[in-house]
Amino acid sequence: MKITSVDIFLVTIGRPSVLGSPWNPVVVRVNTEDGISGYGEVGLCYGDTKEAPFGMCRDFAKLIIGMDAMNNEAVWARLHNTFWGLGGGPVVYGAMSAIDIALWDIKGKALKVPVYTLLGGKTNTKLRAYASQIQFDWGQTARALTRPEEYGEACLKAKEDGYDCVKVDPLCFNMEGRYKGWPCNGILQAEQLKIAHDRVEAVRRAGGDSMDIIIEVHSLTDANSAVQLGRVLEEFNIFYYEEPTMPMNPANMREIARRVNIPLASGERIYTRWGYRPFFEDHSLHVIQPDLGNCGGITEGKKICDMARVYDVGVQMHICGGPQATAAALQLEAVIPNYLIHEHHQAALLPENIRTGVYDYQPVNGYFTVPDLPGVGQELSQ
Repeated sequence: MKITSVDIFLVTIGRPSVLGSPWNPVVVRVNTEDGISGYGEVGLCYGDTKEAPFGMCRDFAKLIIGMDAMNNEAVWARLHNTFWGLGGGPVVYGAMSAIDIALWDIKGKALKVPVYTLLGGKTNTKLRAYASQIQFDWGQTARALTRPEEYGEACLKAKEDGYDCVKVDPLCFNMEGRYKGWPCNGILQAEQLKIAHDRVEAVRRAGGDSMDIIIEVHSLTDANSAVQLGRVLEEFNIFYYEEPTMPMNPANMREIARRVNIPLASGERIYTRWGYRPFFEDHSLHVIQPDLGNCGGITEGKKICDMARVYDVGVQMHICGGPQATAAALQLEAVIPNYLIHEHHQAALLPENIRTGVYDYQPVNGYFTVPDLPGVGQELSQ
């Protein structure tokens, strides 16, 4: 089944993210001579990256015309073995990932089965989800929360929707509601620590003892300030601590893991098996968060998750994008035995974002069921 063309779409939902950057998922559609097309999304829809992944997808599309769409490994190797593919990075791997996901979509459609069947079948039939990024509030509007009581109210909204786990970044916004509005590296000031503490305390009170709380700091902290914050928040029985520092120096992550009694998580800025290897070997990460839209796609994502299993590391897919990203993640999450929980981002509730997909997959009482449609189970709306 030869690839005949690749269409690339820059999707816009008509408003920026709460952080101020554009929200522009890049979606590819790979077309074949048999008339079957597959969709895949680049995992870089935020953070001022719309031009780079679009161009990278266009460049890689030229390299796969005429290749067999059913041969994911050969296409993956062709793209990885380019000059820049061997060095990687989010833009290169993002384009590879979107193309790879689209090929799995084609394969499932051709064989008339969901992708999870092709990956070995379900080990999970019901997928627990958490309400992600409640510092943006929870619901169909997004805004920057500042006061502790607002954090508690957002947690209550998620709890009323059936979630028993939430994620919050207590340092994301300063008290004026500005993203990165205060320095978070080096040594945190006493006032910052108190504000972060009070915000998380409000979430704990609102959610109760049975509510799992994930702390996310978007790598705004470094090893020193991450340890400060982690120790202050240990009393709240935190589920895990996401991106306490950037993943460029694994030794720093190991230092935080040694000094803080909270499991560490990271992954949205770690790419391929090669990127994850040092974190597995030094046991600094207890939960990995690969994004199928930039880690290498489903082909590579499955291998990363299997490697994690060897080291007793749990998996929470990073999902912050359009409906294509959610559908792809659900397919792999159904398969892997070390699946932990599904990230349901606040942006996945926004009507403008939902309308970019044909199907609207939302959890019911905090749990997803996996789409049984052939392929990935999602397509771009017209």
